Amino acid sequence: MIEADDFIDRAAAYGYDYYAGVPCSFLTPFINTVIDAERLTYVSAANEGDAVALAAGRALAGGRAVAMMQNSGLGNAVSPLTSLNWVFELPILLIVTWRGAPDVSDEPQHALMGRITTDMLETMDVPWEFFPDEAEAIDAALARAEAHMNETGRPYCLLMKKNTVAPAELRESASPSQSRGAITYRPAPRRPVDAPGISRRDALRDLVASTDPDNSVIIASTGYAGRELFAVADRPNHLYMVGSMGCAPLLGLGLASARPDLKVIVVDGDGAALMRLGGMATLAAYGPTNLAHLLLDNGMHESTGGQATVSAGLSFGAIAAACGYRTVHEGHERSLIDQLLTGSTQGPAFAHLHIEPGVDKANLPRPNVSPIDVRTRLMAHIGAGGS
Repeated sequence: MIEADDFIDRAAAYGYDYYAGVPCSFLTPFINTVIDAERLTYVSAANEGDAVALAAGRALAGGRAVAMMQNSGLGNAVSPLTSLNWVFELPILLIVTWRGAPDVSDEPQHALMGRITTDMLETMDVPWEFFPDEAEAIDAALARAEAHMNETGRPYCLLMKKNTVAPAELRESASPSQSRGAITYRPAPRRPVDAPGISRRDALRDLVASTDPDNSVIIASTGYAGRELFAVADRPNHLYMVGSMGCAPLLGLGLASARPDLKVIVVDGDGAALMRLGGMATLAAYGPTNLAHLLLDNGMHESTGGQATVSAGLSFGAIAAACGYRTVHEGHERSLIDQLLTGSTQGPAFAHLHIEPGVDKANLPRPNVSPIDVRTRLMAHIGAGGS
């Protein structure tokens, strides 16, 4: 058994000062110590996949981050681990607890996952070893993790058994939510039938025209958002998500918190936002002022055939305001993009822009630059290295 600080202090030498996670009783003493440590940043994620995306955003900024979770949460993390971290080669350290291990009496819901945890990690191409239970073993474990990440650019997992870390009480129990002033929000007026709507392509043209690539980053959600952004302009400050649906805002949060000198704009879709709606609460609670979240809502999963989403029955703007975004805009007009990006707008800022369905498929190329090359040039562009 070790003290949590034994690991945290040694991990700090490798640059680990950012932790995101979802609690587990096996993790309690470790996570409590992380929360209480003033020198560390801890983000309470809505789910384990969000924690992985947050840590990946930190990696995009050239840093090291830890995502912590129970092994049952690996199910929530499969998508970003396999289609974000693996595809873009964004290395993070995973600390996963082993509930339902063969030699541990545990609750019935952990029985199956306990048997398949190591197989899942190996299937996802995530090498693992046991979280060190002796202080003398910590340096070697971290060195192996670092060597793997430097060689492959991909995650490494430390699998934590029960009673590995000595008990530690939580001293800091305050809510992580930021202090907010009054939020002014008005629902979007109904668009007149004869008024022209805005297309996704036009919205992205306006966004590109309104941003300076030297001091901004645009992260576009998977599907047509990324493809149309590429069609409008392929700039070194662009990142086109090719999977991990719903994770773009959390990736943006991880990057924006590490790089306050950059304006980070996340282009989202209604389907993607609905998939990980809890991420909006996390972003509102922890989001820095340099983060803007633009949601383009056409009411459908257009890239997969036009199946309707449930967005017609809700207001993302009202949800964002309830979550606590500092500034919330909603409407049908191009001017929302200017309002979102204006220097007087306090972030994290949100704009719910209703757009018209439809896409010019004949002029909708897929990015001809690989995800790894997109990541490499973006990191080089923002001075974060390219590997």
